[in-house]
Amino acid sequence: MGRRPLIAGNWKMHLTPSETEAFCKAFVGSVEGCAAEILLIPSFPSLDRAREGLDGSQVRLGAQDIHTEQKGAFTGAVSGPMLEDVGCTYVLVGHSERRAVFGDDDSTVNGKLHAALASDLLPILCVGEVLEDRKAGRTEDIVSAQLDRGLADVGPEAFECITIAYEPVWAIGTGETATPQQAQETIAAIRDWISEHFGEDLASGVRILYGGSVKPANASELLAKPDIDGALVGGASLDPEAFSQIVAAAD
Repeated sequence: MGRRPLIAGNWKMHLTPSETEAFCKAFVGSVEGCAAEILLIPSFPSLDRAREGLDGSQVRLGAQDIHTEQKGAFTGAVSGPMLEDVGCTYVLVGHSERRAVFGDDDSTVNGKLHAALASDLLPILCVGEVLEDRKAGRTEDIVSAQLDRGLADVGPEAFECITIAYEPVWAIGTGETATPQQAQETIAAIRDWISEHFGEDLASGVRILYGGSVKPANASELLAKPDIDGALVGGASLDPEAFSQIVAAAD
């Protein structure tokens, strides 16, 4: 059985709870019956409203971040049990903005991945290089190092729950996109890394997404590549019509 495509919309710090409600009303009917798995990842204040708006649909709910601890004196943080209770199935760990803006290093990312697994959430581990590394030919080295450290102490059984997202940092929110061939080459290298560390059978089953300025205009060509199993969509996921077109491209 092939890997089921996953199309995830990461809203970042956009859309209020009221706007989230309106989005769900406009979006849910347009993707009914689609073969791809669909995921919305709103900001924390909008999660409960999104859960209500998605109720009874095939669209799943995810969170943008998770704390390494399950509870405690961590002002401003959100734990795995909280995300579970509000209806989340997935959670992002290691998004480039968490790394660059908020200082999450690979050790922190690894702790968040383990926290997600401990809470029965499905982590989407994000990896990717900056433009300087791409130009210097260091993409595979950077991504491999992020996988080495981000997946530390993870056993093969956990890969039933883990999705990888390759998001070249230079293509996020810039309008620039890795060419389908660049995306395919790096994602194939990620699959090779998983194969080397955990075996070919396991690697063949892991979903690996592409993220970075995915739009209706380029989605079909990206998703046609053999190792690209879906998309982590940013800006285009804020528009119900555009996002539904990307979902349709996965079908």
